[in-house]
Amino acid sequence: LLTRHGHFAVPATAGGDDIGRRRIDTHLHIFNSLGVEMVHNGRFEMKTNGRLRGKDILLDEASVTATENGVMAASLAEGKTILRNAASEPHIQDLCHLLVRMGCPIDGIGSNTLTIHGQERLKGAEYTVGPDYMEIGSYIGLGAITAGELRISGIIPEHLRMLEMVFADRLGVRMEMEADAASATGWSLILADEQELRVRTDFGGAIPRIDDQPWPAFPPDLMSIALVVATQAKGTVLIHEKMYDGRLYFVDKLVAMGAQVILCDPHRAVVVGPSQLTGQQITSPDIRAGMALVLAALAAKGKTTIGNSQQIDRGYQRIDEKLRALGAKIERVD
Repeated sequence: LLTRHGHFAVPATAGGDDIGRRRIDTHLHIFNSLGVEMVHNGRFEMKTNGRLRGKDILLDEASVTATENGVMAASLAEGKTILRNAASEPHIQDLCHLLVRMGCPIDGIGSNTLTIHGQERLKGAEYTVGPDYMEIGSYIGLGAITAGELRISGIIPEHLRMLEMVFADRLGVRMEMEADAASATGWSLILADEQELRVRTDFGGAIPRIDDQPWPAFPPDLMSIALVVATQAKGTVLIHEKMYDGRLYFVDKLVAMGAQVILCDPHRAVVVGPSQLTGQQITSPDIRAGMALVLAALAAKGKTTIGNSQQIDRGYQRIDEKLRALGAKIERVD
């Protein structure tokens, strides 16, 4: 909007998932550094005096969306922009590769330092977006706790290294990747139809920890999925959600279903498994917790009703249709 129109205003209220405070200061720092004038008077008003001007910018956190905003703004800025401590997740790499095809050279794609050579104009381009490793990770959890054979086609193996380390090495999920010429990427992931989920302890038998960090570490958006898988694994594990102070508040719904989970504080929960889950009437608080509750419902005895399902739809397209195709008994109700 800034590069096209030079001025815009948006409400100052936050939206999206209710998973705790998510600051926008990194976004504002980038825009201010590029020459954007900002006024906050109940809403954000931003304007530019001509083209944005490239600058060497150090981000105070490796924010995914701030990096994306910075890259897009810098692509039409005058001169060179360097983003240091930038996020480098696969979807950011996709955005950068698209902008390169549109005529904006970008150095350092996939690293934490991006150099964007701004252009006066961009051209149209065709680009195929890569697979969503968050959705893949969610289906890994699905196959793990339902012990049903599952093939996920079109994966990119290097995107799943930390997922494999947590789900397979830490929680005992039986999964393997294999070459698949029929898939879009040439690779598929297969989950075995027999699972013996077991928590692997740390050296000396210490209780292990699963935590989240920026890419390439385990992503925060899959912590809810890992927690539900842990309820079905034999052993004890500490789930440490470092990034969001409201992510773990959905565990009371799992406890109501029969899970043995102790919420130590807003960032840590101890899970003891396996637990027999039973169906309940619950509500989805956010996208990932909602999907985690769907997994729990599929592993539970009896009927589960999940309210606020539109939250799940925001992150998982036609989830009920896909699950029915896999044999799940699931339907939408008014």
